[in-house]
Amino acid sequence: MDIHQELKELSKFLSEYSTSLMAVGVQTSRIVRNTSRIAESFGFFCDMTIFQKTIIMTLRDADNSHSYSTVNKIKPMGLNFAINSALSTLSWEAYDEHLSLSELQRRYHEIVSKPRESKWLVLILVAFANASFCRLFFISMGIVFVATLAGFFVRTELMGRHWNHLAIFIISSFIASMIGSTGYLMHWGDTPDMALGTSVLYLIPGVPLINAIMDIIDGHVLAGTSRFINACLLIICIAIGLSMTLLITGISTL
Repeated sequence: MDIHQELKELSKFLSEYSTSLMAVGVQTSRIVRNTSRIAESFGFFCDMTIFQKTIIMTLRDADNSHSYSTVNKIKPMGLNFAINSALSTLSWEAYDEHLSLSELQRRYHEIVSKPRESKWLVLILVAFANASFCRLFFISMGIVFVATLAGFFVRTELMGRHWNHLAIFIISSFIASMIGSTGYLMHWGDTPDMALGTSVLYLIPGVPLINAIMDIIDGHVLAGTSRFINACLLIICIAIGLSMTLLITGISTL
C-alpha cells in the first residue's frame, strides 16, 4: 500500500479511536499512550493536541518525510468504564499481536457497538447507591431513593432529547432536591438535612474532576483546565437547582 494512503487510513482510525476514549472518560495521558501504542505497531509516530471538544492529530513516519493530520470532534457517548477498559486492551493487542488495520477496525466497532446496560437497571442501581449514603437513617434513605429515582430518570430522558447538559443538571438537581426536601416539609424522620443534602449527590461530576487533576499533574494543562472548568460549571448548576428548592420551600429560613 502507498505510504500516504496507509497514513490516511490509519490516521482516520486513530482519530476515531482517540475521540471515543475521550468521550467515555479516559484521562488525557492514557489516551495519548494508547493511541501512540497503536501507531507504533504500524511503525509510525503520533502527535496529538487534545481539547475539550476536538482532537487534532498528526501521524508521521520515523524521518518526518511523510505525515497526515486529522481533526475530529469528540462524540457525546457518556462515561463507560467497560468501553474504556476494552479500548485500552485493544491497543495492547495491536502492539503485541501486530493486528492489521482491518482487524483493528472490526474489533473497535464490536466494542463501541455493544449495547449498554438497561437504563432501567442503571436507574434502580443509582437510586440504591445514592440512598446507601443514608442507610443509617431509614426514613431519609427512602426519601433519597425516590428523589434519586426521579432526578436520574429526568436526566436520562433529557439527555436522550439532546438538551443542553447544564440545563439538565439544573433541572435534575431541582427535582431531586424538591423531593429530598419532603423530610423537612412533612416532618418525617429526625435527619431531614441528610435527605436533602444527599438527594443531589448522584449528580456530582467525580470522574471529570479526577481526570482534570490528573491531566494537570501529567502536564496536559489545557485539557485538564477545560475539564476542570466544565466540572465546576456542573457543580454550579447543581447548586442553582438546590438553591431554587430552598427559595421555593423556604427551608433556608427555618
